[in-house]
Amino acid sequence: MNGKLALALVLALQVSVCLCNLPVPDKELVEKYEAMKSVFYKRLTTAYGKVQAAVGPMTESLGQIQGQAAKDYIEELQGNPKFLSAVKIGTGLAQEAGPLVEKARMAGLGLYGHYVRPHVGTYLDEAITSIKGYLDKVLPAED
Repeated sequence: MNGKLALALVLALQVSVCLCNLPVPDKELVEKYEAMKSVFYKRLTTAYGKVQAAVGPMTESLGQIQGQAAKDYIEELQGNPKFLSAVKIGTGLAQEAGPLVEKARMAGLGLYGHYVRPHVGTYLDEAITSIKGYLDKVLPAED
């Protein structure tokens, strides 16, 4: 029994040591990822602007009563101490999680670049390139 436990412990430690030595992503892969991420955010802001322009006239026609009720509710929320403390906690969590998310992103890119990209990189690149053509028609990055 002790031998099995010792073997399990050694294997667990070996796996944890292997997970600590994650490959570093290539600079080219990081730059490509950052470029795609910025284009994605531009597409989202363009889509948001289009939706806002389309919905804007409808919200104006709702009337003053509903608009005033919404304004009163928002002002009431802004004065609520529970809401303010929840906002402070959320802001603090977001600030603390930022570096962890970036570290996880780089680890994921490193794992992808080392293990997955040699096998499916060309297919994925071709798929992204073909999808970009459709996205440029449907949801362009710039107006």
